[in-house]
Amino acid sequence: MSSRNRVEVPEAKEAMDRFKMEVASELGVPLKQGYNGDLTSYQNGSVGGHMVKKMIQEQEKMMAGK
Repeated sequence: MSSRNRVEVPEAKEAMDRFKMEVASELGVPLKQGYNGDLTSYQNGSVGGHMVKKMIQEQEKMMAGK
């Protein structure tokens, strides 16, 4: 079974991992490198949701020319 959450641009993987850790830290989610099976689906989902929200905000700023 293949993973659906793969990075489309392999060179961006490290940056996405740093971004994920930054968002988790902002939210107070104790995300760590490696296994995070001890976290709830709510905690994991909140990190992913906030990542998407921040990416959309940045894209909107770029599109508006700011």
